[in-house]
Amino acid sequence: MIQFLLNQELRSEHALDPNLTVLNYLREHVGKSGTKEGCASGDCGACTVVVGELQTDADGREYIRYRSLNSCLTFVSSLHGKQLISVEDLKHQGELHSVQKAMVECHGSQCGFCTPGFVMSLFALQKNSDAPDQAKAHEALAGNLCRCTGYRPILAAAEQSCCARQPDQFDAREAETIARLKAIAPTDIGELNSGDKRCLVPLTVADLADLYDAYPQARLLAGGTDLALEVTQFHRTLPVMIYVGNVAEMKRIETFEDRLEIGAATALSDCYEALTAEYPDFGELLHRFASLQIRNQGTLGGNIGNASPIGDSPPLLIALGAQVVLCKGETRRTLNLEDYFIDYKVTARQESEFIEKIIVPRATAEQRFRAYKVSKRLDDDISAVCAAFNLRVENGVITDARMAFGGMAAIPKRAAHCEAVLLGQPFNNAVVERACAALADDFTPLSDFRASKEYRLLSAQNLLRKYFIELQTPHIETRVTAYV
Repeated sequence: MIQFLLNQELRSEHALDPNLTVLNYLREHVGKSGTKEGCASGDCGACTVVVGELQTDADGREYIRYRSLNSCLTFVSSLHGKQLISVEDLKHQGELHSVQKAMVECHGSQCGFCTPGFVMSLFALQKNSDAPDQAKAHEALAGNLCRCTGYRPILAAAEQSCCARQPDQFDAREAETIARLKAIAPTDIGELNSGDKRCLVPLTVADLADLYDAYPQARLLAGGTDLALEVTQFHRTLPVMIYVGNVAEMKRIETFEDRLEIGAATALSDCYEALTAEYPDFGELLHRFASLQIRNQGTLGGNIGNASPIGDSPPLLIALGAQVVLCKGETRRTLNLEDYFIDYKVTARQESEFIEKIIVPRATAEQRFRAYKVSKRLDDDISAVCAAFNLRVENGVITDARMAFGGMAAIPKRAAHCEAVLLGQPFNNAVVERACAALADDFTPLSDFRASKEYRLLSAQNLLRKYFIELQTPHIETRVTAYV
């Protein structure tokens, strides 16, 4: 059984189909049809809901963290122990919520189909920031598309509702909601079981290892932003899933003298602060990683584990010399991330083995790390090419070189020939040009609807040139740039 709060209503579910999304649960099982399906792939934001989760701050104070999510990509099992808020829950005692009033007064809606999603994104923004600036408003709304109104009045609604925030019914009920969430906090393995399909929800790494050993055919579910597409886009059935999002040990970020250890189930939005502090370019790229709704769900381990050749984080992590800790039963092994990827969607992971955490070396003064993403849109788009460069230059000579690319091969991959040309050489234009030529020996990219093979190779070469220019003229910063 799983338990969660639907606003303030306790829901206990056991026999539901684990393949059921929160979107369809709301619309078909509880009659809340305000949440819309626009794309069923997490691109449009019409299905946005907000999930509240009990947290404890550094001073030991308990509070509820509210986050916007795409309900079309969220399976119901991930709600275990949390609070689900949909657009119907905002109106209180016959009065619209302040974000709804702002959308009305600023003329932020025309046809209205996308409006509930915008309202929920604004609600999450209001809850998470006392005085959001324009950049935060853009970030909060970047995952919501409107095809008729235009965004100026919606941004005006964000300013009106968030910069003069008034307490609402959720603030008034905070203590009560915290008590109710504590009362339903999971204490044992949860389960949804419809007879022929099941989803198990462990709470510890040990339980996860035991379950995965017992069900090696199970699909591991973290954020689900990729896995859920098999259900919503390809109409496949997932007979057995194991949801790892309630394993607290896999959601920690620990800082050591020489490294960061990031739990594989840590949401990308939770990784931002720690990674940005060490590598500003990593933070910049995370800002362009899909939308806020996706970053609130998607995990660093999931972005690695799905082994996509165009995943944004693996090239950066490979260039930084990151490692993954793989767990199977009581056995653990540490593997260089570059060795984890074998071929397209093929990895070094063994049966019943899972990524427990990612180890990222901390930055040093000698490193010169930059990352770049080439895509057709600045926000909410997949890379055509993603490049990460990490050189160590001492007395004008390159003493270490790590360069990795996504979108250039069947796997995220280092540019070995390019690195060999650079290593031990002076860091000058002539050497960089030879290294650019060597990229043609490292990669034979494919042509697809995102970019041609010629475009990809030329882009990769130009990004290396760009990296060189920026390091020579540090006042020029055009990092993580999109090219149309």
